[in-house]
Amino acid sequence: MAYMLLILILLVSSNSSWAAGWPEPNVIQVINGLENPVHITHANDGRGRLFITEQPGRIRILSNGVLQPAPFLDISDRISCCGERGLLSIAFPPNFSTKGYFYVNYTNGVGNTVVSRFSVSSAGDIADPASESVILTMDQPFANHNGGQIAFGADGMLYIGMGDGGGGGDPLGSGQDLSSLLGKLLRIDVESGVSPYAIPANNPFASVDNVRPEIWASGLRNPWRFSFDRDTGDLYIADVGQNQYEEINFQPAASPGGENYGWNILEGNHCYQQASCNTSGLILPILEYDHSSGDRSITGGHVYRGGVFPRMRGIYLFADFASGRLAGLRPSATGFDAALLADTDFTISSFGEDEHGEMYLADYNGAIYRIEDAVRSSELSFNGILASYRPGNPLQVTVVETSSTRTVTYDLWVGIGMPDGQLFYLTGSANEPLSAVPQPFKRRISPNDKTHNVLNLTLPETLPTGNYRIYALYHEADSSALELTSSLRSNIAESVIMVGN
Repeated sequence: MAYMLLILILLVSSNSSWAAGWPEPNVIQVINGLENPVHITHANDGRGRLFITEQPGRIRILSNGVLQPAPFLDISDRISCCGERGLLSIAFPPNFSTKGYFYVNYTNGVGNTVVSRFSVSSAGDIADPASESVILTMDQPFANHNGGQIAFGADGMLYIGMGDGGGGGDPLGSGQDLSSLLGKLLRIDVESGVSPYAIPANNPFASVDNVRPEIWASGLRNPWRFSFDRDTGDLYIADVGQNQYEEINFQPAASPGGENYGWNILEGNHCYQQASCNTSGLILPILEYDHSSGDRSITGGHVYRGGVFPRMRGIYLFADFASGRLAGLRPSATGFDAALLADTDFTISSFGEDEHGEMYLADYNGAIYRIEDAVRSSELSFNGILASYRPGNPLQVTVVETSSTRTVTYDLWVGIGMPDGQLFYLTGSANEPLSAVPQPFKRRISPNDKTHNVLNLTLPETLPTGNYRIYALYHEADSSALELTSSLRSNIAESVIMVGN
């Protein structure tokens, strides 16, 4: 009797032709029923919670997929809302779990910007509205262009995005006025113990006369959302345009600050309301787009650094609030490349990351969505036989989860690609080992389940020669939410069984 050689080869990464392309995002709703969500973030305290800012004055907690009934913070009694005003963002300092306080940016009852510190209870799920300590108050001459983003950089400093004060066209000239905090990105030290804050000694204008020392960058119109790349420290600032152009500005992590991004000399790369202008010393955006296709207001996002979707990794995701279009931007040999990734009907007000770098977006109409790609990374791997195979002997293969960060319960889907190209699904049933109809091998795999016996069978002596590919992925129960055939063929735990004489 002839012997058959069986070799199980682990292919760790996804198909290279897919990995080189742009992602194809899907959005999965995680919660709805919110009131004007405008910001999403996490506390980096190991508890896996998402903090969602509602513009009228509340911050909500999403924990294990469940929206907690009591707000984390409710300061609606001191907020002016809405339009471009309201409670606009929250930021947690390094080591929040031991400090027990956090910061918010809001518009107060008379329309001015306030940055304040609040303290939490011992349980950490409820903050005390009476614990407010005001860090900074900034007069706002108009009701729009308030900025509203605050975030801690890797340097431990608090960065504050300030719009130019509004009115259209920057009538006060704030963007280029270094004696004003309007139209700027500020950088202050709120963790040094100096009240209300200290000026970092290495701020670019810390020792310059007649210049506000808080300024880190200038020439901004309305930096509604900015973010730091959690891997590189690079800074992306999405600046909402006036009548013609939206733009994304970039500051490398090694920058000493002091960049002037051009407003209101420039709108995007173009002279604003003049045929020519002096652009010396100005930093041009890495991307601009015009309003000709219905886009009106850029919503900045984050560089994806999660571990689940390899084609998204390193891509800065952003959107347009008016059109709902979702796009990506990534470095290239010549600068940056951009691509339209999805055309949604959402009013995308903000993006956010969880502790593991997975990304979410907020629909201003009341829902939060998780952003996923059609191709996932190899959370799963196969362990199997690496020996010669004699027909009639049992074949045992297990699938093992390599990810230690999964918090979501999924179904496990396993498929076998035949030498003729057909794809069959393992059902987990001894009486029905293969099915042409997509169905999960095992339902409701909790985050604690890391190893699953996938194959424990005897291959028939008449097994045709050729390559047999085994695929596995975690996914939700609804197979219609993902095109399983293409996903299984292109990605996840993929092994090849080569059978020959």
